[in-house]
Amino acid sequence: MTENIKSTPKKWYASWFDTPYYHILYKDRDYNEAQHFMDNLTGYLNLPENAKILDLACGKGRHSIYLNSLGYTVTGADLSENSIIEASKSSNDTLQFKVHDMREVCTEKYDAIFNLFTSFGYFDDDADNLKTLKAIHSSLNETGFACIDFMNVDYVIENLVPEEIKTVEDIDFHIKRYVKDNHIFKEISFTADGEDYHFTEKVQAIRLADFEKMMEEAGIYLLDIFGNYKLQKFFKNQSERLIMIFK
Repeated sequence: MTENIKSTPKKWYASWFDTPYYHILYKDRDYNEAQHFMDNLTGYLNLPENAKILDLACGKGRHSIYLNSLGYTVTGADLSENSIIEASKSSNDTLQFKVHDMREVCTEKYDAIFNLFTSFGYFDDDADNLKTLKAIHSSLNETGFACIDFMNVDYVIENLVPEEIKTVEDIDFHIKRYVKDNHIFKEISFTADGEDYHFTEKVQAIRLADFEKMMEEAGIYLLDIFGNYKLQKFFKNQSERLIMIFK
């Protein structure tokens, strides 16, 4: 039986991401849009042929697999052991997957490190965000670039849907969203396989100014900021994404 978040001491981002229901709920994400983003991003960065890319917080590896299909040597890393087991089914000579905590420095150096689709800001301790940025910085080679693709907090809060029911594969996911203590919360309740489940997603409301402050402290040079997957200009109240390129 999948562990219920209320009955386990594990961090929510380890246990919820490890359940099959997480992947069911989010199965309809726009992967065409994601692939166009990868095309735009790798083109913008002008990465060398056979560049080594780290896909940090890769989930089941869909984007790692696509980046590998473009000719890059890719390592997908994620905290979720279940996700890595699933992703590893697609491994080949130039595509590998590993369980890895993003707060830890990698043993290898990379030409590019991508942290995509708001896979940042899940820690309870603010110091862990800085630790993650420092780890990313230390895992790049001398000419390497990193990209953090985060939500644009101001846009998200302005357009927050407080309550909805999403039905996926005959499961009714009851979702509540709210802002509290500088975090954006998503409460997810559902019944599946005869069991009642309740999970809470929580991500810090980190704005551009917060990232800039952390990056300065981490010795990171912020090169460019974009507001969507077409890599168009960032507007504080209008852009859906906050995409930061740094080295």
